[in-house]
Amino acid sequence: QVTLVESGGGLVQAGDSLRLSCSVSGRTSIRYAMGWFRQTPGKERELITITSWNGRQTWYADSVKGRFAISKDEAEITAYLQMNSLKPEDTGVYYCAATDELYYSGDSGAGMDLWGQGTLVTVSS
Repeated sequence: QVTLVESGGGLVQAGDSLRLSCSVSGRTSIRYAMGWFRQTPGKERELITITSWNGRQTWYADSVKGRFAISKDEAEITAYLQMNSLKPEDTGVYYCAATDELYYSGDSGAGMDLWGQGTLVTVSS
């Protein structure tokens, strides 16, 4: 069974940085397009970033553009989300997701094949 394993959340102060990781676990030869969704209280789940299967194409939500960066390792089985200049409004549960398509052009999460367990990021002011 193929799953996604997330790590890297925590409690930080505004202006700090965090890096989230998301690894494909299990036997597979598929190279997934991967990204992160964010769930904050009172809001719908939001797609904040996506990268293509080979890491060459990326997209960011306006709310994180210029502060967050997504990347993949050479084996293309682990994605990283480097989060800089964190703000209190970045607080939420971050869910990694993956699709066996070359890229993900949706925004709701429909069509994603795999989901991580979620990791909590808390940014204090």
